[in-house]
Amino acid sequence: MSERSVSRRKQEKRWYTLIAPEQFDREELGETVADEPDKVLGRTIETTLGDLRNEASENNTKLTFKVNEVASDSAYTEFIKHELTRDYLRSLVRRGSSKIAAYITVLTEDDYRVQIQPVALTTKSADESQEKAIRRQMIDLVEESARERTYAELVDSIVEGRLSSAIYNEAKTIYPLRRVEIQKLTLEARPEEVAAEEETSVDVDEEEVAVDESAD
Repeated sequence: MSERSVSRRKQEKRWYTLIAPEQFDREELGETVADEPDKVLGRTIETTLGDLRNEASENNTKLTFKVNEVASDSAYTEFIKHELTRDYLRSLVRRGSSKIAAYITVLTEDDYRVQIQPVALTTKSADESQEKAIRRQMIDLVEESARERTYAELVDSIVEGRLSSAIYNEAKTIYPLRRVEIQKLTLEARPEEVAAEEETSVDVDEEEVAVDESAD
């Protein structure tokens, strides 16, 4: 290939401005380059909550966005992950205390499937029954929160710290807590993907269930 052809191909590439979703005030996340708009779709970008808000104290929260629409020289994104940095999580752990985590997959009010990982840190070492009760409380509150909120509303409640505060206020009655955090949120499936999975799942015939039960 001649140098002129290579130069022409480079000139054909365009820069696209990455735009955050409306719930993040359409902030500019950065730029990406591509020779075709379709090649921008599906790209991800990671930033911090601190960068978005210009608050260094919030740099321990990582946010990941994925391009789902391209128009002119703008690439619009959806929010797909919230995660606390490992260094921050390590800083929360204290000797002689308990760290209680849960992994919960929920469906939001508008049918987004999300995995949420809350973590509770106690002031002193809790026994097994107390840890189990705290974990149960975390699961119940996360499931309730998802049922009553859209995906965007659930993300807001996590990013703003409202869900972790709600868990803290309830679970501290079981055993004294030092802190509760949502260490990770991951978008697993969008409504259309959830619907497609349901359509392809094998439905069990009710009459067959009745026969099986009577046979026992």
